[in-house]
Amino acid sequence: MDYGTEIAKAGLEIKAIKLRPEDPFTWASGFRMPIYNDNRMFLFHPEFRELITNGFVDLLIEQGILSNPVIAGTSTAGIPLATALANELGLPLIYIRDKPKDHGLKNQIEGIDAENDLRGLPTIVIEDLISTGGSSARAVQAVRDANGDCNHCLSIFNYGLDKAVQAFDALNPKCNVRSLLTYDTLLRTAKDVGYLDAGQVKLLEEWREDPFGWGEKNGFPKVEK
Repeated sequence: MDYGTEIAKAGLEIKAIKLRPEDPFTWASGFRMPIYNDNRMFLFHPEFRELITNGFVDLLIEQGILSNPVIAGTSTAGIPLATALANELGLPLIYIRDKPKDHGLKNQIEGIDAENDLRGLPTIVIEDLISTGGSSARAVQAVRDANGDCNHCLSIFNYGLDKAVQAFDALNPKCNVRSLLTYDTLLRTAKDVGYLDAGQVKLLEEWREDPFGWGEKNGFPKVEK
């Protein structure tokens, strides 16, 4: 199955993915961006949850990493995805906080004893979205710090930004990243279904080439917080 195309169609249909090059969104960073992605909206639809779970299973098979890995969801959006995948395959499940708790046992990895670790077990990080890649790369490192053998990160969607490539390349060893839906597939699908015209596609292609300069170039300066 072409999971990328099917997920793109689903995301546009339920408005989990919105493309507005003429009226861009303001991201938390203050930058004006022509795309907004909320993969949590897939959770409401059992058929799309199943589609995504099956896609992750196929990615694991393609990578040859179905030898009883631990499935690790990122907090919070990766947790339900990881749970569905772990349930489908009957695998152990953990989740990763963005930082350790400041109380109690100060866990960052939930699902194992804070006084223990992952004992070198192969571990797959599950994300919903990879943008600049910083939080995803930190999640991989947190698993490694807990003695997990983590060399793979899977996501629903990946913007394909250079910053994300750099973030994962900076890990030692590097981490292999695979995503069900890429930005190029999203644009192609959005054009095919009539969601975008050729001019809008061109603007969105230009955004990917220079995401943090795109707004200023097109009359949408950064909103200072």
